Amino acid sequence: MPRLFTTVTGNDDMAVPGSDPGVATRDQICVTGVTGEPIEIRRQREPVAFGDPASAANVLAGTLLIVRASSRFGLLVQDIDSLAGELSIGPHLFDGRRTRPLGVSFRSESASPVHRRYAASRVGNVIDTAELLSGVRVLNYLEFEDRLDRSGISTSVAHQRAALSRTDADVRYLTTPWYGGDMVLAGLNRLVNGQGLAEFDLVHANMIGPGTAFVVRQAKRKDIPVVLHAHVTSEDFAESFRGSNLLAKPLRRYLKWFYSQADLVLCPSEYTRRTLEDYPIGAPIRSITNGIDLDSMAGHEQFREEYRDQYELEGMVVFAVGSVFERKGLTTFCEVAQTTEYDFAWFGEYDGSLLGSRTVRKWTKHPPENVTFTGWIEDKRGAFAAGDVFLFPSKVENQGLVVLEAMAAGKAVVLRDIPVFREYYEDGQDCLLCSTREEFEDALERLKANPQLRERLGENAKETAQQHSLDRVAEGLVDAYQEVTTH
Repeated sequence: MPRLFTTVTGNDDMAVPGSDPGVATRDQICVTGVTGEPIEIRRQREPVAFGDPASAANVLAGTLLIVRASSRFGLLVQDIDSLAGELSIGPHLFDGRRTRPLGVSFRSESASPVHRRYAASRVGNVIDTAELLSGVRVLNYLEFEDRLDRSGISTSVAHQRAALSRTDADVRYLTTPWYGGDMVLAGLNRLVNGQGLAEFDLVHANMIGPGTAFVVRQAKRKDIPVVLHAHVTSEDFAESFRGSNLLAKPLRRYLKWFYSQADLVLCPSEYTRRTLEDYPIGAPIRSITNGIDLDSMAGHEQFREEYRDQYELEGMVVFAVGSVFERKGLTTFCEVAQTTEYDFAWFGEYDGSLLGSRTVRKWTKHPPENVTFTGWIEDKRGAFAAGDVFLFPSKVENQGLVVLEAMAAGKAVVLRDIPVFREYYEDGQDCLLCSTREEFEDALERLKANPQLRERLGENAKETAQQHSLDRVAEGLVDAYQEVTTH
């Protein structure tokens, strides 16, 4: 049990059984323990006897340690002047005076973080902080999850859930806010039984849609902490699909309102944090890496011949991975290909319909002779096995998960010189950073002529990827959850 300190309140001239006469009034002494186990009291607020707390807890010089058990708040600890009278049942009153709280120790499994936070605000400081998140039910929610299963956001959320499953804090998570797991059934149950949402203690939402906005509003009404993960900004929304540029400005106004509802906003980088602060967002913002599941890249080498043969790739293959957007540097990718003799391959979905941007339709329907657009592939490891140099001239990123995946595969990485990449990577150490088409062309020529450079960059890139492991994600999430449940 953590060390608790209280101020001695006894009278120096009066002896108290079990006390130490050498401790002077107003001295601070340490409470070393409490004997007994709390009994479960439901819907009541009564004092509970714990044997002889004065002697067993070593509370000295006239201060008794009074412990009350509650199924709602857990274990509440108070210090009382033992000479003044009896503790009354009710609103913490003692002989007409309000008691001074010592602390709060939550040992009841039914005490949720919201109740703990409420109790702490009413009666004192939270203790046993190492166990604060034990058994906490986190709603880790990704709205439209079935439609986003091929996106970087979905990968990031998968990393969060994998990280939470391995944390020592025993955090429990659910993935849907709806009672019974279905929105329609939840609505019907709300009409019949009054409950439409599942039971959770903390909301961690990863999307910006109407369902998420509804859940956030309900959580705030119930004083449930809300963490919003900023995977979307107006800056990275532009140049994605047809009409996205026109929607970027109104989206910014919506995001300013939406993210401001949070108790804490998480984002993938310091670059994104600064971007959101410029909106501005009326909530604290903290950066946390999206991380990389290193195990997901294991054994990628075995796919090399299969994928190179399937897409007729030879020599030093320059490649990209992910959805094909102009924001990802599509035009630069194709223009660099036109001036070189290497095989280029972009592994990822693209929209050739009218919903796709004009630029995407142009390049995917009439690509340069040495460029292959593969469309969706079932196993991403095949892409990282087939390619040799990862070329990612993206114009705007909040972090860029595919970069970490390429690094985990030990590939030489060539990136556009933008702030978020400068934040995480070092030019000439684990990547090459370029600003113009000519610089991209020169970087590829250097890597072709110098296999040792490719190997060195790839080995350093592996070390960089390991610094973004799921263990680091877990630490960041636990810290964030503790912050919103204790303030």
